[in-house]
Amino acid sequence: MNDTATDTPPEVLRARMVDRLRTRMALAPTVVDAMLAVERHRYVPQAPLAEAYDESAVITHRFPDGTSLSCASDPHIVSAMLNALQVRPRQKIMEVGAGTGYNAALLSTLTGRDGHVTTIDINADVTANARRNLDSTGFNAVTVLIGDGARGAAQGGPYDRIIVTVGAWDLPRAWWDQLVVGGRLVVPLRWRGTTRAISFIKREDRWESDWMFLCGFVPMLGQTGERNTTIDPDGLVTLHYDIDQNVDVDALSGVLDGQRSARWSDVTVHGQESFDRVWLHLSVAEAGTVRIQADRAAVDAGLCTPAIPVRSPAIIDGGSLAYLAIRRSETEQGRWQLGAIGHGPAADTLAGRVVDQIHAWDRDRDADPDVAAYPAGMAVPEEAARIIDKPDIRLLLRY
Repeated sequence: MNDTATDTPPEVLRARMVDRLRTRMALAPTVVDAMLAVERHRYVPQAPLAEAYDESAVITHRFPDGTSLSCASDPHIVSAMLNALQVRPRQKIMEVGAGTGYNAALLSTLTGRDGHVTTIDINADVTANARRNLDSTGFNAVTVLIGDGARGAAQGGPYDRIIVTVGAWDLPRAWWDQLVVGGRLVVPLRWRGTTRAISFIKREDRWESDWMFLCGFVPMLGQTGERNTTIDPDGLVTLHYDIDQNVDVDALSGVLDGQRSARWSDVTVHGQESFDRVWLHLSVAEAGTVRIQADRAAVDAGLCTPAIPVRSPAIIDGGSLAYLAIRRSETEQGRWQLGAIGHGPAADTLAGRVVDQIHAWDRDRDADPDVAAYPAGMAVPEEAARIIDKPDIRLLLRY
């Protein structure tokens, strides 16, 4: 039966959605049961019924400029993060980012009658909508608060689990203070231009990761740890970088018109194969890892041709840069060859360093780095491969 048919019952669409999710990942039985029980279409009534049960996000609120303020996240991401959160009955949960209320309903289903869920969002329209949706679907016991999620909700804590459904650049101290030792935090964390949903376990002195998942989320308001600059006269190519990085904006201005060097690895991928973990290797190996974004006009003109124009990793060093690139393989039909294109005085050297990390990724394509986060002021092991300083944490990464 075609899922777009208007006479397909929602429970059938929901069951099919869950079946599709289970083919993509191993889900805990409790997560499967919750996804089957909660009626997602009632949290996105503006969406067609079939769309409510697609694996796609549904935008529910926008800023005046049209950018997304809040949405119902892709069910694939929702189920993956719930799986990593490992919710148990009777637990107390805090959710940062209320969305439509759908995720809070799933959390409430997982904790059961003797548990409790508190969801908080900074936007009053978002919380009002979440409250309406939760009340209309029988989840009146969920607490919905208006407030800055970075401050948490101490009145409902301490919590056994915290889940963050907006993109975070830092881990605020309030989350540390309001989570019990041994508790879990699942958060879409951003560093060096890439975002990964990470499951952290709170130890006595640190957050320690045990799961990581590529994702994208609406950014959390109020965290201003990233900067950007255009590097060509027409403003077609933008670099996005973190505030702890020493970026010489003046030296990089016009770098694309300077010396150019292309270096190609012997690593290939097929058309549907992700190579995004190259970014993770770069973020560990290279202090100057940033995100490069090229408008279509820049790509069409050959000015800047990153592997994925809107979001690719690059490394910078003084007045030089190199970015991840891709081209059709001349020797392997249906496959693509990974490499790097460098610009500036050290173009060839930097391109070679990107290729080194392509080869590092190729040796174990599924490997993720170990990630730990120490609250600011706590002692950090000296042997860490990469330390990234943020206002509230020191992020440690290593392979």
